[in-house]
Amino acid sequence: MKLAANLTMLFTEFDFLDRFEKAAQAGFAGVEFLFPYAYPAAQIAERLDTHRLQLVLHNLPAGDWAGGERGIACHPGRRGEFEQGVASAIAYAQALGVKQLNCLAGIVPQGVERARAHDVLVANLAFAARRLKDEGIALLVEPINTFDIPGFFLHGTRQALDLIAETGSDNLFLQYDIYHMQRMEGELAATMAANLPLIRHVQVADNPGRNEPGTGEINYRYLFDRLDRMGYTGWIGCEYKPRTTTYDGLDWLAQHGVPSTH
Repeated sequence: MKLAANLTMLFTEFDFLDRFEKAAQAGFAGVEFLFPYAYPAAQIAERLDTHRLQLVLHNLPAGDWAGGERGIACHPGRRGEFEQGVASAIAYAQALGVKQLNCLAGIVPQGVERARAHDVLVANLAFAARRLKDEGIALLVEPINTFDIPGFFLHGTRQALDLIAETGSDNLFLQYDIYHMQRMEGELAATMAANLPLIRHVQVADNPGRNEPGTGEINYRYLFDRLDRMGYTGWIGCEYKPRTTTYDGLDWLAQHGVPSTH
């Protein structure tokens, strides 16, 4: 099992650039985070090299995050901004050795019909998937629950699979976040088994609370075993909010049979 520490949510008691060292000290071989764009790529690359970490995932630029935007891929009138973001993401991915990027669909803008948002999203995903394929990078798309982010356009597995099919791209895949999909639809193991060829990245957190595995209703020991038996070979991103501190909560790893080097 390959676990990646999500540095946007873990080790937040430390400055961002210090979290790479903390993740390595905790036994993680990989890391992920929302965005790299606030830092020079060379600065992040130095942390990765020093601590022998692989950066397994980050997102395309997602608009005004501090202002509440959660992606612009479904926003009419911002195609140019989206395309510029794809170029920026590719530049960072190449500098940091990242082989997959996630696209956040976004919240449907007020006054925009869903059909229009859908058409814009399909066009943007097709564009991004094509550009990333040229660079040997996979594009992922992630359904997110609408309890945490009301109005988020993409909120279910079937919807994501239909979008992938509609683009006609062979370079667009599913990022399956177990926490989000438990909240929206359940049927976790069956859904992952049925769609494993299209699942390139899995993320974990428990429900309720979005805390570490073992703190809620999701049977992660069962799901980890099922993923192994399914033959899933991708990374599992630890995108949860520690109940207290990251280090205090890491005993979930041993409790779920995860090796000390993960």
